[in-house]
Amino acid sequence: MLEGLKQVRAAFSLLNPEDIRGRAMRPVAIGLVATSSRGYRELEEFLAPPALPAEVREAALAGVCRAGDEDSAAQVDMVLYESGLPCPRGAFRHNRADPEITVSEILAAHEENSLALARRFPAFRKTVVAHIVQSVSRENALFAIATALPNIMPSMFELPWTFGEFASDTAFLTVNQVRMAFLIAAASGGEVGFGKQKLEILSIGAGAFGWRAIARELAGKIPLGAGLIPKGAIAYAATFLVGKGLERYHLGSAPYAANEQKALYQEGYQHGKALAESYSKNLS
Repeated sequence: MLEGLKQVRAAFSLLNPEDIRGRAMRPVAIGLVATSSRGYRELEEFLAPPALPAEVREAALAGVCRAGDEDSAAQVDMVLYESGLPCPRGAFRHNRADPEITVSEILAAHEENSLALARRFPAFRKTVVAHIVQSVSRENALFAIATALPNIMPSMFELPWTFGEFASDTAFLTVNQVRMAFLIAAASGGEVGFGKQKLEILSIGAGAFGWRAIARELAGKIPLGAGLIPKGAIAYAATFLVGKGLERYHLGSAPYAANEQKALYQEGYQHGKALAESYSKNLS
């Protein structure tokens, strides 16, 4: 276990919270087009609900301008139209009945600004954080699968680092969960960094070796090759549970109860199992 801790500590050097913070703080300018003051207010309230603290809402709307305003930005990153108005290609129409459709359309077209959009505008946070949790859970499951099959080609997997940079899968999975913690904090408007997120990082580290031991034990009891399914499923489930807990933490809500954690773990396990089974079939 001591050797594993050393490996995790060494792997932390690969993390770059400053880069994540910089991406989240990137300015984003949004132009609004509506037919009335009421229409503009609706668009602004979609981006920054009135329930936000006044200073937070003011900061969020600092980069938002109405068409025709004298102080409108010379160039905007995207344009949002009032519901019901004709919308040119490249712009977005507010879907009053289902705002999540608008959120998804904007994020699909501006993935590079997803952290900045989520940090400034609460409307984007749920979707961005969900994507972060799912993506990192998937990466960890794929890495666990790869280490169960030593002859696998690393290029088959979309991972944030190369295999050779890690002495063990425990190091990779733990460090990638810490990276997830940085991303979720950035998207949620929180502080980002080792010092700022010390408690979150300690919690991730404390849980890493327990679920890794479970995965190793289960995989060892199953014939060669078949062990990648529980190993990948457990890696996904453990990361998914950590991510959902971090999301809850940044919402300012109480931690999940034991029965809720169990349900989330089972949900993650089923997603991870399906992913592992899919790759197992492709490799057979």
